[in-house]
Amino acid sequence: MEGQSKKIVQPVRRNLEFNLPKERIGDWHAGGAHITHFFNALSIFFPDGERFFIDSVRHYRGRIQDPALKESVRGFIGQEAMHGREHEEYNQALVDKGLPADRYGRFVLGLLKFLSRYSPKITQLAGTIALEHLTAILANMVLSEPRILKDAEPRFAALWKWHALEETEHKAVAYDVFQEVMGGGVRGYIHRCLALLTATFTFWLLVIPFHIGLVRKEGQALNIRGWFKVMNFLWGSPGVLRRSIPDWLDYFKPGFHPWDHNNAHFLDDVDALVAEVGAYGAAA
Repeated sequence: MEGQSKKIVQPVRRNLEFNLPKERIGDWHAGGAHITHFFNALSIFFPDGERFFIDSVRHYRGRIQDPALKESVRGFIGQEAMHGREHEEYNQALVDKGLPADRYGRFVLGLLKFLSRYSPKITQLAGTIALEHLTAILANMVLSEPRILKDAEPRFAALWKWHALEETEHKAVAYDVFQEVMGGGVRGYIHRCLALLTATFTFWLLVIPFHIGLVRKEGQALNIRGWFKVMNFLWGSPGVLRRSIPDWLDYFKPGFHPWDHNNAHFLDDVDALVAEVGAYGAAA
């Protein structure tokens, strides 16, 4: 039955600091600048996007009756706050390199402020669960396909793996809040499906020009080999986006729940990652 909670784990707030080597911001991925800046373009969305997610879920916290879900919401808010903080530092490294992340970030912030002011709160929550689905399926690719971060600069790789693990850990929280508020009926189903279509279109409509802009500013716009490599990375092998399509489509099943994709076994790696990041901090 749609709306039935299938929570597997409780999200835990972890206060990790990655001390990123800022001089590597333009080439930290072993695949080169084009793949590096694909990830960098994604990072631009996170600080203000995470705050939008927090606000949309927090608005309904008083209507949650399930004590376990209330605890999950606290963990969700804590994790998203930490993600925002670390990606602010990440994005500042882009700005310090002379890349237009601040200008792109202001555009994202303006769009989110417009939505916060003029769209209904339930629409904001529907948008949140749609974008949480997008991040969850991309996180699953990061965790399940070692080639995605193979030979990347270790601290950047650790940050993306940490983000992927925690997105996995809390991937059902906002969804369960939405289901508790809207119920499992047709209206809620249509609302969340329309939100995913809208969020997906809008997200990639922004990611693509941000990515191109970062590469162009880096002086790599005419590097055809670089563009071929990133297209192969996304759509060929390992095919980050191509292989995510079935999971994206599953969202449209009437009885869908994020934990239908039970990848909780990846969370067994959390403690080792925390220890790895702690060692980076000690060495800083």
